[in-house]
Amino acid sequence: MNNRWRVAVCALAVMAFGAAVAQEQEDDKVTVSGSVHSEILVPQEDKKIGVPAPDDKVLTNTYADVALSSRYVDAGARFEFTQYPLPGFESDFKGWGVPNAWVKGKFNRLELTFGSTYDQFGSGFIFRTYEQRSLGVDNSILGARAVLRLNGITLKALTGKQRRYWDLNKAWLTGADAEVALEQWIKPMQHAGSHLMLGMSWVNKHEGQEDLMVDETHKLNLPVYVNAWDARTRFQHGPFSILLEYARKSQDPSFDNGYVYRPGHVEMLSMSYSLKGFSALVQAKRSENMMFRSRRSMSGVSSMINHLPAFTMEHTYALPALYPYATNANGEWAYQAEVSYLFKKGSALGGKYGTKVRVNFAHIHSLDNVTADAPAMGTDGTKASFWGWGPNTYYQDINAQIEKKLSRRVKLNLMYMNQLYNKTCIEGEGGVVRSNIAVAEVRYNINRKLTLRGEVQYLATRDDQGDWLYGLLELSLAPHWMFTVADMYNSGDTGIHYYQGLVTYNVKSHRLQVGYGRTRAGYNCSGGVCRFVPASRGVTVVYNYNF
Repeated sequence: MNNRWRVAVCALAVMAFGAAVAQEQEDDKVTVSGSVHSEILVPQEDKKIGVPAPDDKVLTNTYADVALSSRYVDAGARFEFTQYPLPGFESDFKGWGVPNAWVKGKFNRLELTFGSTYDQFGSGFIFRTYEQRSLGVDNSILGARAVLRLNGITLKALTGKQRRYWDLNKAWLTGADAEVALEQWIKPMQHAGSHLMLGMSWVNKHEGQEDLMVDETHKLNLPVYVNAWDARTRFQHGPFSILLEYARKSQDPSFDNGYVYRPGHVEMLSMSYSLKGFSALVQAKRSENMMFRSRRSMSGVSSMINHLPAFTMEHTYALPALYPYATNANGEWAYQAEVSYLFKKGSALGGKYGTKVRVNFAHIHSLDNVTADAPAMGTDGTKASFWGWGPNTYYQDINAQIEKKLSRRVKLNLMYMNQLYNKTCIEGEGGVVRSNIAVAEVRYNINRKLTLRGEVQYLATRDDQGDWLYGLLELSLAPHWMFTVADMYNSGDTGIHYYQGLVTYNVKSHRLQVGYGRTRAGYNCSGGVCRFVPASRGVTVVYNYNF
């Protein structure tokens, strides 16, 4: 019996156990909830954008979740059908079955979970399991997890093996986390409205040896145990907050770092200030050799134990997101700052309805151990000084946004961004792309049920494929219908139109979207993790249902 059927049987047992226990709780109500999410593509050949004749007539990523909740016991399972997946996913992503199932017991201050679990320690520098379907990420742990909550103290412990698509990696993971809210113990802090958190985490990976040869006569002696630690503190007083975090990983030769033995570490400082109408954020992060996987030979988005967030703004507009940044886990200096201010109604700049302005700056730079030649496998690699900068700027952008309500029915959003994207360092080739991007969005509420929204975007650059234009019109007829047409046009080298037409219908808990058009080849990113999506053309169907 393979792993997918083992988990399927486990899921049925879990659900049956959860239902049986819940039914015995005569004084408790059992709640059933869940969701269905399906994305479908009927692909078509398009030689102009490099799409060959499809092998399969219909591609789909489909998920169905169900959960039982009661006073003392929760249980759930997920069915997935990705036998014919959407473009851009790894070959191992294909399959169908029930890969995730869990049952949770709740006993006053203690929670015990058996089956598939998700968690995060601190900022995720040494441990974060989560699901991000658009990226194909689901790195849950199949095992056991315990959480104990006392007065101001939260303790966690977990152990198990990590999911990799339709299999489990052989490495065994064990971890523990503790957070203490000191203001619960110090009354003067309570009176002053101050909060002080101290946290510590530890994760161990036990992975067997592999026959990895340096040359014809020498084999790497790979560590069986890899340990990672994290320490952090957060202080908050009124509108001010500061977070300091440090994480370290022992020797962990892997495909990501070229099988070198240098330990990894990451340091982060984040400060924020927030009042009504004003907020500010300043943060810096230095990471070196911190990619941490449950299978050292893997690459891409799978088998990740930890998460290194990108200190860049995640843009929602099409052209500002054309060149997204993925965190360089082998090493980077990352800086981000943001200021937001709301000019009050009636002021000179606020006008009748007020004006919101936001400015964001991000800069990502290489460490000073970056050289033309990769370090030799089996060595300690090249040492980097802590404060030193290397020769490469990986990414930089500065953007300013203005949100202004012009009248009772008209709202205007404006954005300007100057961006630097080092395509050679991030993707392997392509040089440095420098661009200026302008965006204008107008929303017009025609009446209570009818809204018209439009976008115009322009990206100007002399690099890569040259300039881009983007336009969108969207008509919403509340509460059911929405009609969208959009076109992204390369006015530089290719002259290709990437057009889209969409019709969306909502009723109660159902949402159905049907569309037709082209999709440009590029990277889909979230939180510093990216997946390459090849170009496509065809009919798309997206269905969501929650119950």
